[in-house]
Amino acid sequence: MRKKILAALTAGFIAFGSLGAVNAMPREQIAAIQVKKAKDFKFWNKNSVAKQKLIEYVADVTNKRSKNFIPIEDRIAVFDVDGTIACETAPFCFDFMMFVYRALDDPNYFASAQDRANAEAVKAAIYNKKMTNDVRRKHCESNASVFAGMTAEEFAAYTRNYLKMPVEGFDNLKVGEAFYLPMIEVISYLKANNFKIYLVSGADRDYMRTSAEIFPIDGMIGTDYKHVATNQGDIDGMDYTLKPEDKVVRGEFVSKDINMNKVSNMAREIGKKPVLAFGNSTGDSSMINFSMRDNKYRTLAFFVICDDLEREFGNVDKANKCIKLADDNGWIKISMRDDFKTIYGDNVKLSK
Repeated sequence: MRKKILAALTAGFIAFGSLGAVNAMPREQIAAIQVKKAKDFKFWNKNSVAKQKLIEYVADVTNKRSKNFIPIEDRIAVFDVDGTIACETAPFCFDFMMFVYRALDDPNYFASAQDRANAEAVKAAIYNKKMTNDVRRKHCESNASVFAGMTAEEFAAYTRNYLKMPVEGFDNLKVGEAFYLPMIEVISYLKANNFKIYLVSGADRDYMRTSAEIFPIDGMIGTDYKHVATNQGDIDGMDYTLKPEDKVVRGEFVSKDINMNKVSNMAREIGKKPVLAFGNSTGDSSMINFSMRDNKYRTLAFFVICDDLEREFGNVDKANKCIKLADDNGWIKISMRDDFKTIYGDNVKLSK
């Protein structure tokens, strides 16, 4: 039965994906990106101040003779995902877009009236660029519902098929390829210098786990949903023992990993303050502040600015607000327009 479900899902995605041909850098090539030394960066402009500050910082804190030396066990870097290492402009975060597809467009699934209504509200907020926390809560509620009952393996298979879909607004780009290549180089460079890498995102943790499975990540913190036994019902987990015939499946929404929730989850799951933080929006401020304030080690924060109007859906007003936020807090700005030699690869273009 499970094989039939996955086969149906695959068929539906193939039909949808055939609407546009895509041939960006394949995921396996993105996964193979390696930056061991400063000279290995290929996707950054040579005169990037942000890149140079990162290189200088890493050289300093990994030098045992430096007063700023950080032991390997305390070299921790946290990255937001959407808008920091992956596209969030086409037209929004991909886990939201997968939910909308599932609830409204998947030919193999029929959502409840409530879930369809919530999906319509989410879709309207996305395309009208008026996302609010009330709409996010509707997304979380119904995202739980439309994927409820899937095992981890089934949800991962669904996600992998969704990653093959073309990205709206771009030519030659699939969802699973829509990572900022310069930022993937940063992750590789930090790993080569013995940093632990944590993704700390508002995205569905299970979605993110599959989307970013090609990267050398040490931990993923994201929006959470319960995982319950199929025969558990309303019985508390303290009072229920998993039966041999049980499957473990997705259930109700638990918490959205944004703002202060990022800090709470980092404190619980990492147990140490990061020394490097990378974000791109006000929703990352709490994560960055937690990492930077009262830290016994030298710290740096980087803020990705989506100011590129030629290769990305940059927004001048939003970019200016982000620039001010970074300047006011002493965060290092990364300009997609000025710092990135390429974003997704030179064969990826905005659709005309």
